[in-house]
Amino acid sequence: MELSPKRAVATLEMSQTKGKDDDEPFTSDGEYESLPPHVSVTTHMTAGAVAGILEHTVMYPVDSVKTRMQSLQPDPNAQYRNVYEALKRIIQTEGVFRPLRGLNITMMGAGPAHALYFACYERVKRSLSDIIQNGGNSHLANGMAGSVATVLHDAVMNPAEVVKQRMQMYNSPYRGLWDCVQTVTRTEGIGAFYRSYSTQLTMNIPFQAVHFITYELMQEQLNPQRHYNPGSHIVSGAAAGAVSAAVTTPLDVCKTLLNTQENVALNSMKISGHLTGMANAFRTVYRLGGVPAFFKGVQARVIYQMPSTAIAWSVYEFFKYFLTKQQLEQAAGSGPL
Repeated sequence: MELSPKRAVATLEMSQTKGKDDDEPFTSDGEYESLPPHVSVTTHMTAGAVAGILEHTVMYPVDSVKTRMQSLQPDPNAQYRNVYEALKRIIQTEGVFRPLRGLNITMMGAGPAHALYFACYERVKRSLSDIIQNGGNSHLANGMAGSVATVLHDAVMNPAEVVKQRMQMYNSPYRGLWDCVQTVTRTEGIGAFYRSYSTQLTMNIPFQAVHFITYELMQEQLNPQRHYNPGSHIVSGAAAGAVSAAVTTPLDVCKTLLNTQENVALNSMKISGHLTGMANAFRTVYRLGGVPAFFKGVQARVIYQMPSTAIAWSVYEFFKYFLTKQQLEQAAGSGPL
């Protein structure tokens, strides 16, 4: 039975008091997942947008290192043994702000992309869970919802990824964001911004399926009552990021090659024009470096994804809870006694 606004707020406050008295995590009414019937799409989108921007901003320097470490034939001055050495050398030789190059376009894309991503995930997950598990938690529903949400997310984020990775590369020829956009449009056409879209989906659909299934599995173990529990959201998010990042690294290497159109590597293969398609990318990567080439940058990718997904989930869950609580309190204040 659905609670009235006043009773919902009262129960939230009782839960908060109970959590303090019993040294338990601050919790919402009953199961945390029982809140979404009161949560609007706007709340999901707002929480998702904030989570997406913070996720990409905080760990952006490591993402820059990952892009360089995935270079198949890097410049001798851009060969790094590990993430720390790479960051240190980039700052010393190229300036303290060089690891942040391309952050502006990433923030512009991350907000709307993650807003659609989380709103779609919540809606599809709930609909499929009602069908598959009669309203209970269904891992199949979680994976399918994450996959559907990815299609929307990548449609918005793919052009930003192309610009970002071209600006992250060593000796990037672009003066800035708009110079990169204009140059790519003029020399390669608008299609260049979606050249890796199918590859991105090929990578991100399994990535997000593994990601959401792992997160929900961890929540079942660490937070079975689905209370608002920051610690469990952080640990579950980090585990989900690490597992999904590791298993999809080969696809990420191919995506990076398609996004950057790495000139040195393509010229060494006597490839003229532009490399297109996942199959061509896989063949090129294998011919250039064999099986090990598919795992270039795996360390940086895992180091980037673990805190990124931990940040995204903890921020998202906090804002979803906070905004819902605010809406319930406002409804209680304006409703009948």
